[in-house]
Amino acid sequence: MDGKCCWDREVVEPGQCPNIGEGEEVLYTSLGRRVLEKCVECPNFRGDLERFRDTGHPLAAIFPLIVADLQEQRGKLQSMVGFLDSREREIKFLHEINLVLQTSIDLDEVLSVVMTAITAGKGFGMNRAFLLLADKDRKFLRGYLGVGPRNYGEAWNIWEDVNRDDFTLKEMAKNFYKTKLSSEKVKFYDILEKLSTPLAEQGHILNRALREKRPFLVENAFHNQEVDYSLAQTLGVDTFLITPLISRNRRIGVIISDNCITHKPITPQDVQSLETFAFPVAFAIERASLYERLQEELLKVTAANVKLKEQQEIIVKMERMALVGKITSSIAHSIRNPLMIIGGFARTLLKGAGVDDPKREYLESIVRESRQLEQVLEEVLNYSDSLYPTLDSWDVNQLVSSVCRELNTKLGERRIACRLRLETDLPPARIDYKQVAYCVRSILTTAMEGMPDGGEIRIETRREEGWVVVDVLDSGVAAPLVGIDALTTPFGSTQELGTGLGLAICKTIMEKHGNIFEVETPPSGGMRYIIKLPVTREEVINGTTAGG
Repeated sequence: MDGKCCWDREVVEPGQCPNIGEGEEVLYTSLGRRVLEKCVECPNFRGDLERFRDTGHPLAAIFPLIVADLQEQRGKLQSMVGFLDSREREIKFLHEINLVLQTSIDLDEVLSVVMTAITAGKGFGMNRAFLLLADKDRKFLRGYLGVGPRNYGEAWNIWEDVNRDDFTLKEMAKNFYKTKLSSEKVKFYDILEKLSTPLAEQGHILNRALREKRPFLVENAFHNQEVDYSLAQTLGVDTFLITPLISRNRRIGVIISDNCITHKPITPQDVQSLETFAFPVAFAIERASLYERLQEELLKVTAANVKLKEQQEIIVKMERMALVGKITSSIAHSIRNPLMIIGGFARTLLKGAGVDDPKREYLESIVRESRQLEQVLEEVLNYSDSLYPTLDSWDVNQLVSSVCRELNTKLGERRIACRLRLETDLPPARIDYKQVAYCVRSILTTAMEGMPDGGEIRIETRREEGWVVVDVLDSGVAAPLVGIDALTTPFGSTQELGTGLGLAICKTIMEKHGNIFEVETPPSGGMRYIIKLPVTREEVINGTTAGG
């Protein structure tokens, strides 16, 4: 039988078989391959089979069966090849993603990779995805992140950007992490808030997915009795996939994904692929979350250690100061009684001495020096007493004015002008009036010692964020930094400002109160002393000014 197809010829010439294309020239001389690859699908071959069947040959009925089975097997083979190609791409994709998930400990970076993989066309290709995570108390599933478009116009713009940039999946995730993560959280804030669900609601489908540790492909959501209507309404789609995230039996969260734009069906293969993907995702999220908590706890421990060290330093310092207080108090009391007797006798003798009495000069010297020693003893006792303050509410403006009036004579003798700028309606401060008055007096006395040729002292009071501030600025000699340290040390001395306890007691009083005492050298010259006192608790609570 002469056939129209070339299946019965060992060799054919170019043009004799219309099915052989460019690059397939080897088929001209290979009969077996030509028959299997081209002839089986050729209309001429099928026509030859029909004519062969009409001849009544015993094999005529067999050939069509063989050809049909060959075509069926070829179809299955092609389907299998396509499936294997798809699996190969998925394995490569999962391998690439897992490398990132295994190496990253930043939660937001992990989630950027995860959500990009779910929604990117080069990944699982879902239109939209929402991530809900269990909170620290394991009481709620809270909406954390949403990714994808909210409408078709936004989706079109996203697809155009993807086609134009042609990033790899890893590059897309990195770009999302750097440029879009925060905006995506804000964009889906309303939906994420509504998706939050108490973990105690056992019947809720999100909790069922976690409890049963399997994905749920929800279809016909608006009329599905197993689905809360508010959930379907929030998502606005009839079909969506719920994938639980479980790591070592710990409920990490769930991922809700859908095709809200393309309405492409979610296939069983999609469900299986996302379920497989969920295992490393849950582990990576748990690890990143644990690392985040570890960092938080580390910061707390570090802060606690710093605080403990500060407290230990304060305790050591207070112990030293308490020892100094005991010593100075003991010495002062031992000296005070004999000194008072000496001073009293000297003053009595001075009253009875005439103007021309040659002993008068000696008696005046004894009285003057005993008075000076009494002042030193007073400072010593004040240093000891400063360790035990008695707190109450007082008007700081009144305190400052009173101290200035008390020192007015000495200021005038030294040709020093004292200028006050006191803020009106200043709230009362909780202080030990006697000790803070001593501080202000000591500051002014120290300032006077630094201005032997006269000058000016400016005192300002003001309120700053819960503090009453007393700011003293003089025009005297500026002490160097080392000198300032010595000035605020008990029994310390500076060449410029002399020796004494005054400022050291001030510092002790402020530290004991939990307040602030600072000594500075402003660029304009002179010395600056700053005392910060707390506003009374009633003032802080009520926001009203009370009298001291």
